[in-house]
Amino acid sequence: MAAACIFCKIIKGDIPSFKLFESQHILAFLDINPLSRGHALVIPKHHGEKLTDIPDEQLREILPVAKKLVLATGAENYNILQNNGRIAHQVVDHVHFHMIPKPNATEGLSMTWPMQPTDLDKLKSYFEEIKAKM
Repeated sequence: MAAACIFCKIIKGDIPSFKLFESQHILAFLDINPLSRGHALVIPKHHGEKLTDIPDEQLREILPVAKKLVLATGAENYNILQNNGRIAHQVVDHVHFHMIPKPNATEGLSMTWPMQPTDLDKLKSYFEEIKAKM
């Protein structure tokens, strides 16, 4: 754990939270600055800034718990969001997944999706490059 990390302090119990779920590897709690009612965070207890910093065994429960949060809140429309790095809108340097209910057009996550034109030859080349590394 990182001494200055707000999420590590929540995990240790130094900062109170509205805990919704806790296991050996993860913690889920309500976001104190929610975008909508039921906005919750699911975090690994292992401190890491980016997804690639977290051991796989620490990630196994993340999506099943996010799914339980969706069911528990009754959200019909929702976003599961995880950001890595400042330009990708990560504010807290501890991996975390948001479960954000989207009850209507004004509450919840708002975003744009600026699609780029695709050159299929370049896409195929990039596909082969990535596939070779998998």
